[in-house]
Amino acid sequence: MAAECRFTFDGAPVAAAPGQSLAAALTAAGIRAFRTTATGAGRGVFCGMGVCQDCLVTVDGVPNRRACMTPAAAGMAVATQVAFPALDPAAAATAAPPARRIAPDVLVIGGGAAGLAAAAEAARAGAEVVLLDERRLAGGQYYKQPAGEAPALDAQQAAGAALVAEARAAGAELVGEAAIWGAFDGPLFLGEIGGAALVAAPRTAIVATGAYERPALVPGWTLPGVMTTGAAQTLWRSYRTLPGRRVAVAGSGPLNVQVALELARGGAEVALVAEAGPNPLLHPVPAARLLAAGPRLALQGVAMLAALARRGVALRHRSRLVAVEPAGGGLRAIVDGPGGRRAVVVDAVLMNEGFEPQNEILRLLGAAMDHDPAVGHLRCRRSERMETSVPGLYAAGDCAGLGGAPAAVAEGRIAGRAAAAAAGHGDTHDLYAFERARGRARRFQRALWALHDIRPRPAAVLDPAATLCRCEEVTVGAARAAMAAMQPGHAGSLKRLTRVGMGRCQGRYCGPVAARLVSEASGRPLDALSQFAPRVPVKPVTVGAILAAEQAMAAGDAGG
Repeated sequence: MAAECRFTFDGAPVAAAPGQSLAAALTAAGIRAFRTTATGAGRGVFCGMGVCQDCLVTVDGVPNRRACMTPAAAGMAVATQVAFPALDPAAAATAAPPARRIAPDVLVIGGGAAGLAAAAEAARAGAEVVLLDERRLAGGQYYKQPAGEAPALDAQQAAGAALVAEARAAGAELVGEAAIWGAFDGPLFLGEIGGAALVAAPRTAIVATGAYERPALVPGWTLPGVMTTGAAQTLWRSYRTLPGRRVAVAGSGPLNVQVALELARGGAEVALVAEAGPNPLLHPVPAARLLAAGPRLALQGVAMLAALARRGVALRHRSRLVAVEPAGGGLRAIVDGPGGRRAVVVDAVLMNEGFEPQNEILRLLGAAMDHDPAVGHLRCRRSERMETSVPGLYAAGDCAGLGGAPAAVAEGRIAGRAAAAAAGHGDTHDLYAFERARGRARRFQRALWALHDIRPRPAAVLDPAATLCRCEEVTVGAARAAMAAMQPGHAGSLKRLTRVGMGRCQGRYCGPVAARLVSEASGRPLDALSQFAPRVPVKPVTVGAILAAEQAMAAGDAGG
């Protein structure tokens, strides 16, 4: 068994278990704030998947390293990152390694449930398949795999390991720590692998980038120690690190219940779980529909609820988080519900109010989208074979519209087979089993959502003191004041007025809310063009990698 390593944070020694990320090691050491903003506010882990850009640290003098995505290593000198870190001119001038060029039959972007299933099917059909995933460990958000030598935590994690093994055994090349930052007609994809540029010109491409969590925009949601439920789950499932000894969970959806139980079993005290949806025991008709749509999964949910009750965890229905405040060395979570307002003091506050598809790459390539008011996000238009409106471009899983992991696996298998056939390998004659599995999963998901409240909250009810754009530190009240002074016609206009969405995360959290603010103020309905337009680069990238990619394309290495 590998021994733990040690690094320093602001000069103090910190121990890290084998395979731990910097974020997990710092959290285990009780360190919550990793960087400071322009106003001096502290920030730490929030999304846990490299989307929010709030856990940035300086490592060995190099700023802008995401602690949640950077593995801890012996001897690292890690420091709190200030708002505007000084850049080392010598480091900036260092040339990046030559670009790597790939041109597989099928390129899969995303290593979660949909991406792994797609890679396995396409490779099994005889296609040359390369799967790129930004994380070190394949498996995605649902199948989060353990780091280091830790065994599988449960059947869900074991199923993920089996899917990874299936893709590899089929002949797919799985490449981790590979971030796609640009997508262009062709299709042509530009990315970065460990500081080296990547130029990919596949015959067909499958986007399976999943989704990220929708937070509760309440006063205090940017405080260190407040994080998404999925981030807390990553800390525990991948790194066996509790987000805190005492936690509160708020939002809506089964993930909150699952993570609350996992953390309780891991030794955390769960002070409460605030669920915005109704008590299923008081609504037998939708509960019966859920049971009929998926008996096994429904009974698993009942078992989780019973296990929480046996542990004395308070599950409060029709209750919402309304604010988070500093409380000594911890946080005070304030929840409003039928029994009135209640406050609990905890180490960490976990939140999940639904999901937003990670569809930036699809939108960059011009894939047609439709706004789904039932869940409040965009859905990608696709054929029965998961092909988008862009020929040769396929979308599978939650990036195309939320459907859950079982549906994502089925869609991935359909897309993998179809993309391989389009590249001249195999056919799509026998997809009936996958289509049936997708239909069953979709029916279950619809029945499940009927028992939760995952639609985004109307912008009108948001607290003016709540931060809207966590990157640029713009409040809801400031955005409303700007709209009152000069009524914007689009979320992009609000962006220019206030800098909302101009930060590192590129509006992934504030963008949908800004669109709702403008829509409600103007009376115009939301549609596929209501949100900020995605822009290149869609992910962080070094200047050297951009220059290396340009040089490779100028030399004709990309074939165009």
